[in-house]
Amino acid sequence: MPHYLLLLHETPATYAELGPEEMRALVERYRAWSAALAGQGRLVGGEKLADDGGRHLRRAEGRPLATDGPYAEAHDVVGGYFTIEAADAAEAEALATDCPHLAHPGNWIEIRRIDALT
Repeated sequence: MPHYLLLLHETPATYAELGPEEMRALVERYRAWSAALAGQGRLVGGEKLADDGGRHLRRAEGRPLATDGPYAEAHDVVGGYFTIEAADAAEAEALATDCPHLAHPGNWIEIRRIDALT
């Protein structure tokens, strides 16, 4: 069965106003959602990405160039991901529709089919 990558896009300030209890409740909603997918045999994996923005690697003037980014003023960052199994893109979309990530204004999920290299 094909795998699909769910990239969780968000605005950096989306969760800045949440207190500790609200953040714990949010994390629990993600855990419950992913546990339900795992119970259906649909969850392959997933993780929250660190808030530091990571590094960008590009080629400039024939050499690799690493820079910091994205920056806090960015309008959109990838905050995490899930990998799921689905029969097709329509099923992947259906599985993603109740992801807690969509409950926050400005958040969105990019759904990408993973092409097997073997």
